[in-house]
Amino acid sequence: MVVGCNHTTVPLETLERLTIGSDAIAKALTDLVRREHLTEVVVLSTCNRTEVYAHCTRFHPAVLDVRSFFSDHSGIEIDALDEGLYTYYDDAAASHLFSVAAGVDSLVLGEGEILGQVRRSWQTAVDAGTSGAFLARTFRHAIETGKRARTETGIAQFAVSVSAAAVALAEDVLGSLVERKVLVLGAGEIGAGIVHGLRVAGATDITIVNRTPEHAAALAAEVGGQVRSLRDVADALSDADVLLASTGATTALLDRSDLEAVVATRAGRPLLIVDVAVPRDIDPSVGELASVTLLDMADLYRVVDAWREQKAAELDAVRAIVRDEVERFLLERSARSAAPIVTALRGKADGIRQGELDRFATKLAALSPEDRATVEALLDGLVNKLLHEPTMRVKDAAGTARGDVLSDALSDLFALDDEAGESAPQ
Repeated sequence: MVVGCNHTTVPLETLERLTIGSDAIAKALTDLVRREHLTEVVVLSTCNRTEVYAHCTRFHPAVLDVRSFFSDHSGIEIDALDEGLYTYYDDAAASHLFSVAAGVDSLVLGEGEILGQVRRSWQTAVDAGTSGAFLARTFRHAIETGKRARTETGIAQFAVSVSAAAVALAEDVLGSLVERKVLVLGAGEIGAGIVHGLRVAGATDITIVNRTPEHAAALAAEVGGQVRSLRDVADALSDADVLLASTGATTALLDRSDLEAVVATRAGRPLLIVDVAVPRDIDPSVGELASVTLLDMADLYRVVDAWREQKAAELDAVRAIVRDEVERFLLERSARSAAPIVTALRGKADGIRQGELDRFATKLAALSPEDRATVEALLDGLVNKLLHEPTMRVKDAAGTARGDVLSDALSDLFALDDEAGESAPQ
C-alpha cells in the first residue's frame, strides 16, 4: 500500500511539515517498520511529495499506523490530515508507484529527477533493513517502468525539472538573466540543476553558497562561478539581482531580520528571490519587504502548467505503458504461486525428519520392523499436521497481496529463499 500526499492534495505549509529530510529518513523507516502492521517500508520524500510505501499484514490498521506516524512527525492531528492524504492498496498502489517513476505524477511532467529519487529511496530502505523481497520486486519493476516510459515516449523531451522551472520563473520576472548577478543557495541535486540552467540562460556572474563548501566549490568550478560561505550570504546579497534557494534545510536559513539588513544596503534596488526548497529556505514574511519579490513553489506551478500542456499528448502513451507494466507485475506475482514455497517447506521438513531418523539409527535398529514403522508413521503424521494449516493458508491466498505476505513470511522464518538482501540497481 501507499499512504501520502503531494503538491496537489495539501497546501505548501502542510507539505513542508510532512517533508522528511534526507538525514531523518533512516529514523523514520525504523519508526514505521516497528509499528504493528507494517512488515516492509520505503519512504519517498521530495520537494513535492511525501509517501510511505509499505508491505502490510492488515490494510486498515496499517493505514492507521502510517497516519499516526505522519501525525507524530508533523505535529498535525490525525483528523486534520485525513483530507490531504491519499491511500492506495495492492494493484492501485503499484499503479501509483509506477506512475510516479514514469514522471506523470510529478509537479513537472516527465521530470528526470524523480526516477533517481525513487531508486535512492529504495536503496536507503535496503540499507536500513526495512525493504525486503516484496518491496524489492515492486520498486525494481517501477524503475523499469520509468525507464521504459522515457525511452518509448516523448515524456522526457526537453530538459524539464524543478531546477529548470526555477530558472524559467526568474527569467519570466527579470526578462533575461544575461549580465545579472545571481546568488544560488544550495549545491545539491536541484541546486546543481539551477546552476547549469543559469549558464544555459546566459548568466555568467554566479555565486554559490552551500552548507558544505566542498560541494559548492566543485559546482562553481564546473561553470566558472564563485563561492561564498553561508555566514557571508547577507554580504553576497547586497549586490545580487536574484537569489535562487534550494537547500535541504529543515528550517528557514534567512528570516525577515536578515533580509531587512540586506535591503538597507541596497538603496532601493529590487531583489528577486525564488525559493524552491521544501521546507522553505526563506521566511515567507520576507516577501512583505519593499523592493523584494519573493516567489516559492506555489508560484512555480504556473510555469509548469504551460509545460504540462506541451506534454499532454504523451500522457496517453505513458499511461498505457504503466497499465501494461502493472498487468505484467501482477501476472509475475501470480506466477510466484504457493507451490514452490510449499514444496520447499515440505522438502526442508522431510530433510529434518530424515536427519532425526539417521541420528537415532542405532537405537531404532533395536526395534522390530513393526515398531520402527510406527515411529516413522508418527513422525510423518506430526510433520504433516504441523505443516497442514500454514500450507493450506498459503495456497488459498496464492496470487494475492496476502499470499505474498504469507509466502515471504515462510521464506524468512524457515530460510527457504534469501531475497530480502536485494539492493537497488546502480
